[in-house]
Amino acid sequence: MHKILALWATPRSTSTAFEWMMRMRGDMTCFHEPFGEAWYQGEEARWPRIGPDSPRTPGLTFDSVWQSLLAAAEAGPVFSKDFPHYVEHLWSDDFLARFDHSFLIRDPAKVATSMYKHWPDFVLKEIAFVEQRALFDRLWAQSGAPPPVIDSDDLLEDPHGIVEAYCAAVGIPFLPEALSWEPGARDEVSWYDGGSWHQNLRDSDGLKPQPRQYIDISEAPARVQEIYEIVLPHYQRLHAERLRPA
Repeated sequence: MHKILALWATPRSTSTAFEWMMRMRGDMTCFHEPFGEAWYQGEEARWPRIGPDSPRTPGLTFDSVWQSLLAAAEAGPVFSKDFPHYVEHLWSDDFLARFDHSFLIRDPAKVATSMYKHWPDFVLKEIAFVEQRALFDRLWAQSGAPPPVIDSDDLLEDPHGIVEAYCAAVGIPFLPEALSWEPGARDEVSWYDGGSWHQNLRDSDGLKPQPRQYIDISEAPARVQEIYEIVLPHYQRLHAERLRPA
């Protein structure tokens, strides 16, 4: 049984572009937020804003997702990009031991304002910072060393350097050719809403260096600023341990 290389991210953190780079490697079976689909629209959905008209998927449960991941790991190497709040209720020692853990973080001002743009009614539970910090601290306490962390701004500023550092930290070969791809459909990551959140990925041709940008959170609505203030210390905890280019 192979361990599952997990990237525990927050929403709106360049995580799907990073996942696409992992798909371009061609040496792993890759999963796109598998537990998220169960969290939002499975038979045991835990989404706090679920309503009677929300989409549901018959037969989809957290266990069915878990069995799919385990079956893939039985056959070969697996990479899964997911959000930690989707699986918080599953965090037994046995469950966590099946993964090699890594984290992707992003400035919460950028996450919160991007979430507000797509989902003005989003709530704290949907952006994962609190759960990401809790999982990070738990894994650090268990192993005695912090799990690998990469920051979205660092990744966009120096994709080659950050991906190379990530590969070294998680013990996989660095394949620079995986940082480039052809623009086009991304059906593999479109289980929710036809993939409307991934237009930038569809239009992109790879992870290319981009100038670092900043968001003025004081221009956001008050409720978004309040969420930002709550999650900022959790982001800072992981940010202090982030990987740097070699």
